[in-house]
Order: sequence, then structure tokens, then C-alpha cells
Amino acid sequence: MDETEAKLGTQSIPEVSDSLFGTIDIILLTLLVGGVSWYLLNRHKKTTPIANGRSYSIQPTAMSLQTSSDNSFIKKLQSSGRSLVVFYGSQTGTAEEFAGRLAKEGVRYRMKGMVADPEECDMEELVNLKSIPNSLAVFCLATYGEGDPTDNAMEFYEWLQNGDADLTGLNYAMFGLGNKTYEHYNEVAIYVDKRLEDLGATRVFDLGLGDDDANIEDDFITWKDKFWPAVCEHFGIESTGEDISMRQYRLQEFDEIPERVFYGEMARLHSLKNQRPPYDAKNPYLSKIKVNRELHKTGDRSCMHIEFDIEGSKMRYDAGDHLAVYPVNNSELVEKIGKLCGKDLNTVFTLINTDEESSKKHPFPCPCTYRTALTHYLDITQNPRTHVLKELSEYCSDPVEKEKLKLMSSTKPEGKALYQKWIIEDNRNIVHILEDMPSCQPALDHLLVEYTTPTGRLNKGVATTWLKLKVPKDGEEPPTVPIFIRKSQFRLPTKPQTPIIMIGPGTGLAPFRGFIQERNNSKEEGKPVGDTILYFGCRKRAEDFIYEEELLEYEKNGLLKLHLAFSRDQAHKVYVSHLLEKEGDEVWKVIGDNNGHLYICGDAKGMASDVRNVILKIIQEKGQMTEQQAQAYLKKMETQKRMSADVWS
Repeated sequence: MDETEAKLGTQSIPEVSDSLFGTIDIILLTLLVGGVSWYLLNRHKKTTPIANGRSYSIQPTAMSLQTSSDNSFIKKLQSSGRSLVVFYGSQTGTAEEFAGRLAKEGVRYRMKGMVADPEECDMEELVNLKSIPNSLAVFCLATYGEGDPTDNAMEFYEWLQNGDADLTGLNYAMFGLGNKTYEHYNEVAIYVDKRLEDLGATRVFDLGLGDDDANIEDDFITWKDKFWPAVCEHFGIESTGEDISMRQYRLQEFDEIPERVFYGEMARLHSLKNQRPPYDAKNPYLSKIKVNRELHKTGDRSCMHIEFDIEGSKMRYDAGDHLAVYPVNNSELVEKIGKLCGKDLNTVFTLINTDEESSKKHPFPCPCTYRTALTHYLDITQNPRTHVLKELSEYCSDPVEKEKLKLMSSTKPEGKALYQKWIIEDNRNIVHILEDMPSCQPALDHLLVEYTTPTGRLNKGVATTWLKLKVPKDGEEPPTVPIFIRKSQFRLPTKPQTPIIMIGPGTGLAPFRGFIQERNNSKEEGKPVGDTILYFGCRKRAEDFIYEEELLEYEKNGLLKLHLAFSRDQAHKVYVSHLLEKEGDEVWKVIGDNNGHLYICGDAKGMASDVRNVILKIIQEKGQMTEQQAQAYLKKMETQKRMSADVWS
């Protein structure tokens, strides 16, 4: 098993309830509930290799400890006097967070709301939602991968594709979450929005599209601020004008430690001590680290090679799969938060959902200590969203700080500009704001690497900082890490004689190293192996040409053909896309003449789009096709799984 990959998810407020906390509790709960629950880790998302660079990505579902045996959302709406239901398709939790905010604000418009996971609902009941007066279904759906629905929305998506339900009388609205660096931007939301209309439903407000590559928070609040007036007009209602601030979790602290206390488990109590298969996101395997070494030879950037031992775990790892890890937050940061909040981090507490209709009884495994929550279940390094700043502004004793937070949480142009500069660009997380605004505090930023922010602070990425310390030493028990495997569609062709082209600059090499090893094994077994071609690029050969000796040895043995691009080793930049242009005949021979496979792994924003454009140009020129025919050819390759991309932004 090669380089580790990790991606943390987000989770936020799904339901509505009354305020039940004091000021200190509110502040701490903003950390605990308004923050990001790591245990709600996305199940099948494109993961990002741990290497220097920032990575943001939307992709969804959250894990639930409890599920309701009654999947009738209509009954829940009727029994609780609600008319608004907000469904989410979420893998990292952002869509679920947005859904919670919409449901919460519904009260302001006399529409009591609830959030619903389509995976836990009988979605065929949408045909009956019209039986509830002034009812409205809102969908917050994320797109991930190659235009795919999230895991928890897959069944609903397929029902819409294959069914012909009469949705006449259903009022709905849609907000999509996507990333413009991906080819299939917001494809799920666009499809579902149109499909609902085709089945007879009434669109109450225009489709909203959020771009995670830019500022999805701004996209959402801009859409939301126009959405509610449209809802009022449609139903003939008016806003109460009240500033709603309601919480759905009741805090309970324990004077004595209860029998059942979680200390970092994802679902089953004591699962990290009493290990038993099968292992997955809810039940990670404590793997021993066999090797942990730096790959870069010089320079200030870092890329780690880590080997995990899964022998005896009954876990299956195939070349191209993703290995996910559950890291923990930096202990110094956790202790600092406790000190600034004036809380004893050893206090055991639980958060209980006051909404009896909710299937989510706790936001993360409870009861646990504040230290456990801040260490294992929350991402305490994320930039706060605007609604969190708004709530925290109410607890500022300094009027200047109070107004500054309120301004940043507003939709005013100057407020948006200040939020972009002071929070996003200066990259302030909860601790930074506590230090810079002593009378209040917000939520947090999710980073995977270590770098210095514009405020002069050093941000330590969660996974890399933690894994750097997990170095095995002679004479000592190897360090362990909770892991699980995410299956991928990024696969070698079934027959080893099928030629392949792999394009993977930087850490995009990770899955291809496994591919090369597998092809080499086939060769050693005497099987015929087709052309195995790798396009690899990095900054400088002497600095970050990872696995140089290994790749050159494969080339020497005749297994591998290498095309290398070192962008900064000469006056003009040279990238893998430039090499592909020069080797158009070779590329077409593989993908055109011999039905070979082509793989792209790495940066989605620059490299992947450039490479795709070059491939299209080669298909058009070498295959003597029009631009439209070349596009169709490439699309057919994707459908046949002869072209695969595993990219991130």
C-alpha cells in the first residue's frame, strides 16, 4: 500500500429547536455543533493525497449512528405541524449544513421545517406532499466525481431516472453544490431540477448553483436571500421579521463519568480497542505504520511515503483504491481552545437533539469529553461561515468587534469584501479569531497541509502534522492509525496486454505506482503486458522527482516508457500537456488504433483541463474528426471506462 490519502467531512445543524444554553455554552457549542464533525466523513469521495498544497472539495454523505425505523417523512411533517422539508445530498456535509440553515430560517416565514436524508426516507412519498397545506420541498444536492450523485442521494436519483411518478402539486426549489474545475459542474442538481419539473412539480424559485472553487458560501446566501421573498410571494405569506436563532441540541454535562463514554470511536463503543471486521468508515481498522519517509530530496515542500500494514484485517485493497485515515487535531490547539473558552476539557457532556422526530440523536458520538470532541470529531481549523459569525456577534462585549462580525455576516458588498479579506484570505480559524477578537469566536478551516497564513501565523494541516509524527522506530511498537478503504472505479484494464497511458504529475503519481507494480508483477509471471506509458511532471528533477530510482529501473527493464516534464529546470515552463502535444502519434496509437486506456490523476483546475484539451486536439487531428466528433469519441471512451480521471482541486 502506497501513499496515504485523507479527506475530512463536514456536518452541521439538521433540525430546529429552542435555545437552551447560556453564553459560555453557546460559544462552546458553536465549536462543537457549528464546527465540522470528522466522524461524518464522506464515504466514497475523491480523496486528496497528502502533499503540500491546499485542497477543497465538495462531496458527500454523513454517517449516522441512529436511523429511524419509520421512513415516512410525510408522517413526521404531519405529526409535528411542519410544512417545509429540506432534503440534502451530501458527502462532506456542506449540503447538509445548508439544508439545516434553510430549515431553521423557515420559522421566520411561518414554515416550520425539518431536514431529511433521502437515503432514510421513502422518496416516493413526494407524490403525497401536496396533501400538506402550503408545503414545500427544498433540495440541496451536491455533485461529485464525474457528475455522480452522492451516496445518500443515489437511490433517489435512480428513482427519478427510472420512474414516472406524477408530482403535480409538489412545490420545490433546488440549490446545487459543485465545483467548476470539474467537467460535470453541478450536473446532479441541474438534472434533478429539470426532472422534477418534467414530472409535474412546480418550481417555486430558480435553480441556484454554488461553486466550491470560488466562494460557495457567498453563492448560497445570495441565492437564499432571493429565495425567501419568492417563497413568500408564491404562498402569499409574509416574514415575521424576527431574527431566528434556535438550537436543536440540548447540552447535558455530567458530574460523574457515565458508564458509556466515547473516546474517539466512530460508531461502536470500544471499537478501537476491541477490533473486529468488517472494517469501513464506521469501523476503521487500527493499522500499524511500517514505513514513513520523506520523498522530496530538497526544498521546503513535503511529500510523505507511508506504508500501512493491513495483513490479517480481511480488508481488500486494489491498485487505484483510496486509503482514508482518521487523523486527530493538534493537542496544543485543543488545549488553547479550552483555555480561551474557560472550560475543563475533561468534562463529560452530551448533546441531545430536542427534535424527537429526528433520526440523528447526537451530532457525533456522545457522551464524550470536550477534549475528545475537539480532538477527534471536529475540524477546529476551518474558516467560519457567515451565519456562525452572526450568531457569535451576539456574544461580543466589545461593540466594535460585534459590529465587525455582524457586517461580515451580512450580504452588503462591504461585508462580503471584509469577510473575504479578514476570514478567507487572512485564513483565520477559531483560535485566531479568539486571539484577535477576545470577546467572541467562530468556526473553522479545513486544511490538509502546513503553510503560513497572511497574518503571519503558521497553520498546521491536520493530517500531515499528525502523520509526520507517526514514524516507526526500532525496538518500539509501530504507531497505529485508524484507516478504511474506499473502493474506486479507477482500475487497470482486465487484460494486461491492453496498452495504457497514465498522466500524473506530482502526487498524481500515487495510483499509477500501484498500476506499474501490478503490470510488473504480470510481466514477471510471464504474461504479455501491453505498452505502459507514464507522463510525469514536477518542478525540479533534483528536488521533487518522487520515486525516481524506482521509475527509472522499471524503464530500464523495459516495462515502462517515461515522459518527464520538469517545469522549472529551464527558462520556459514545460508541463505534461506540452509533452502530450509532441507525442500525438503515440497517444493516438494507444487510444485510437489499439483501444487502449487513458488515465489522468492530479490537479483538476489546471492540469486535468489542459490535458483533456490536448487529448481532444489529438483525437481531432490524428483521427481526422471534427471537433464535435472528437468530443463524442472522448465521451464514448469515458462510457467504456477507457478514459478515467481521479482529480481534485
